[in-house]
Amino acid sequence: MKRTKQENIELISRLSNAFGPSGFEDEVVAIAKEELENGTERKEDSLRNLYIHSKRNTGNKPKVWLDAHSDEVGFIIQAIKPNGTLLFLPLGGWDPNNIPASKLKIKNNHGNYISGIVASKPVHFMNQQERGQVNDISSMVIDVGAISKEDVINNYHIAIANPIVPDVTCEYDQINQIFLGKAFDCRIGVASLIETFNQINDLSLHVDVVGTISVQEEVGERGAQAAVQNIDADIAIIFEGCPADDTFQEEYLIQAGIKRGPNLRYFDRSMITNPRFMKYTLAIAEKYNIPTQVSVRSGGGTNAKYIHASRYGVPTIVVGVPVRYIHSHYGYVAYQDYIEATRLVVEILKDINEEIIKSF
Repeated sequence: MKRTKQENIELISRLSNAFGPSGFEDEVVAIAKEELENGTERKEDSLRNLYIHSKRNTGNKPKVWLDAHSDEVGFIIQAIKPNGTLLFLPLGGWDPNNIPASKLKIKNNHGNYISGIVASKPVHFMNQQERGQVNDISSMVIDVGAISKEDVINNYHIAIANPIVPDVTCEYDQINQIFLGKAFDCRIGVASLIETFNQINDLSLHVDVVGTISVQEEVGERGAQAAVQNIDADIAIIFEGCPADDTFQEEYLIQAGIKRGPNLRYFDRSMITNPRFMKYTLAIAEKYNIPTQVSVRSGGGTNAKYIHASRYGVPTIVVGVPVRYIHSHYGYVAYQDYIEATRLVVEILKDINEEIIKSF
């Protein structure tokens, strides 16, 4: 069943706020299981990939695989120094320039969240060489307010390998219809996948639909590598929170601006999109007046890397919801782009059949 606007806003906010760096996605998976309606069957593997099957599947129709990844970029504690500060490593791709002086939250051994900051030396103590210099992550520490290693262990209950995410609470601007929060790569995709399944629950389709909310995409698409062993799909659609480029590119180079519709990716480092599936998708978008953007990227990659190259080859498209400033503490995403991305995939599922799939 289609959600109301307020229900969608609450879903997106809840997913954005969830704690789920790569390898520690349990909270996101739990939310997804709650938010999926009874028209689906769900199960998990030991990685915490969540597999979703529509109860309307018959087993004798072509199979469409929907995917979105649950993890966000974060950090993990590497060591505790004698003075009580923490060394840490990145989980996923971070620009070190975005990390100093930021607020983080650590999930400690008791499952509680401890606030900390990435410590930065006050300018009063810097020499001339240090001023204006950007340090790498190996030279940074997190400070939780402790005074010693023993204080960290015994009173904060923090240990090596505790996971960390930015300490950010999602906000929604009702007037301008835009979210500001963390983890929209790929929680906005997770929200679209959930809403898509809920909308098709009452539909009679010419295809069976399965889904994954997969883990560890940010550290090498590891969840998708496992999932391809378990799903024999005929085609696949990957939801993503894709990097918006509208605040730093000239107009002729903008390929993923917010409030311009979902982004369809022809090429990145991980996949050359099946041109026949892409042509069909763009025709569906035109038929239903769904605004879209297309891109050719010199970098980047998605779970499509492993999915499109599995079995005998699986025609795959990536439907991206543009997000400004991904892989940082804060990002912007437009509500209308989320709605249009979901609508595009629902219309594909309503239209597609075995004959069309064989043409890919």
